[in-house]
Amino acid sequence: MTHSRSVRPFYRPMRPRRRDEPHRAATPLELFFDLCFVVAVAQAATSLHHDVAEDHLAHALTSYLMVFFAIWWSWMNFTWFASAYDTDDDVYRITTLVQITGALILAAGVPRAFADGDFTVITYGYVVMRLAAVTQWIRAAAGDPAHRAAARRYAIGVTVVQLGWLLRLALPDGWGIAAFVLLALADLLVPAVAERSGMTPWHPGHIGERYGLFTLIVLGEAVLAISVAIQTGLDAGDHGLWALAAAGALIVFALWWLYFDRPVEAPARLPYSLIWGYGHYLIFGAIAAVGAGLPVAVDHERRLAHISGTTAAYAVAVPIAVFLLTVWVLLVRRQQHGAVVVAYPVVALLALLAPLGPAPVQVLAVLLVALVTLTALLRGRDAGPAATRTA
Repeated sequence: MTHSRSVRPFYRPMRPRRRDEPHRAATPLELFFDLCFVVAVAQAATSLHHDVAEDHLAHALTSYLMVFFAIWWSWMNFTWFASAYDTDDDVYRITTLVQITGALILAAGVPRAFADGDFTVITYGYVVMRLAAVTQWIRAAAGDPAHRAAARRYAIGVTVVQLGWLLRLALPDGWGIAAFVLLALADLLVPAVAERSGMTPWHPGHIGERYGLFTLIVLGEAVLAISVAIQTGLDAGDHGLWALAAAGALIVFALWWLYFDRPVEAPARLPYSLIWGYGHYLIFGAIAAVGAGLPVAVDHERRLAHISGTTAAYAVAVPIAVFLLTVWVLLVRRQQHGAVVVAYPVVALLALLAPLGPAPVQVLAVLLVALVTLTALLRGRDAGPAATRTA
């Protein structure tokens, strides 16, 4: 069914949206939701940058993966729910604003999580977001009898896991990471269990657009990070950063090109849609990590980082390799064949070797530009029947 947007009531029954609804696009509320998540992404990338530059590599990686999981998982759950049940009544808007408030609380806790390993504030913000989502699922269970079992399972599963996150705060410090892994797996299992009773009516094209928009957000954070780092260096009188700035810009441009080189749409079937949706954790996290690694390279160039040049280069190379391999698995192999499919893992391997030679960031930029050029030249020849194949 379609919803009339001319008069927005305070409350309307939460009916399902149509999976084949034409011209489905992101709403202003969804865009506002994404915008507020910029703060959390920026905090995570900035904290990762400082930890790596100070040679706290193990702590940086662990903290970043944990923090970014909270950011990504909260965003992802709202996105898929909104694709299926966005009623745009006042109650829905208010509940979403509560979720946004949770995102801001989470963002405020990111520096403390990196500095002291204290995830208390992040947990509170995360739980606010997720429990607000529970009220949405309760509304969906009441308004959509066909998917009531799935909505109830979501509501129960999310509630139980949130109790687990709160209890984790009371555990001894040594149990923190193990408990995080266990609870993260429990969170990931909730959609897999809930959707088995009947997939909720999310819109594959709308989901693809929403994921594309979040990709743009993390790319924007990478652009901002390298811009600020270069500006700081120039203000300090270091005018030898132009080559690094150009390489950083080319890297970000190439990441954008490679992600959006083909139509982005979620697979329609449950197992593939879960792999596609969950796999984007690596894409989003890798792009944001590039936004942290490029300022690390700038810091090393200015002799402000307490790490070797090789380590600074790997701060850029590793997330690039993760991005390429994940895009290859989730997007390229589903829609293309031939030389382009082989090129992605090859360039990922070469990216991991680049820090061992001179001018590694510039070499990474050249590798990515070469891959973009190859995809452009071979697109017409290699995009045969596989280009229209859907999972």
